[in-house]
Amino acid sequence: MHRILPVRTKGLGGRERFVLALATTLALLAFSCSDGSAAQTSPLTITTRTGDHVFHVEEALTKQTRERGLMHRETMADDHGMIFRFDRSRPVTMWMKNTPLSLDMIFVKADGEIAGIARKAQPFSTDIIASPEPVRFVIELKGGVAGSIDAKAGDHVSNRLIDEP
Repeated sequence: MHRILPVRTKGLGGRERFVLALATTLALLAFSCSDGSAAQTSPLTITTRTGDHVFHVEEALTKQTRERGLMHRETMADDHGMIFRFDRSRPVTMWMKNTPLSLDMIFVKADGEIAGIARKAQPFSTDIIASPEPVRFVIELKGGVAGSIDAKAGDHVSNRLIDEP
């Protein structure tokens, strides 16, 4: 059985009550401002000449999640990343604004073929990083990871978002 424990305010001075009320208000405000949608994750495999390399990627499927991307992330495991899905194949531009991590951006066609890779993008840069041709997906991995698995244009990416019709 769950019980809610009462908060004892008797004996608290005016300042302590104010701090408690402020903390409660801020917590409720933070909760209500959240979009409530924790990013869904899924496995993603990049097949290169060195083999299959599996990553766990967050899915950026909405305009809001694509705009936020990996901004403000200070750490990320080498086997994690994010996949951005667009409504159709098109020229895509990215940037590193508010992103403290160096990232590899892998531009992927609708059929899963890698069209190109922007390696070790500079943190916080507002320079535009453009896809080499129209693509449906962009995968962001920690900077240097694409090189460490020897990924290159023409290699194949598999993920539930890419593989579904």
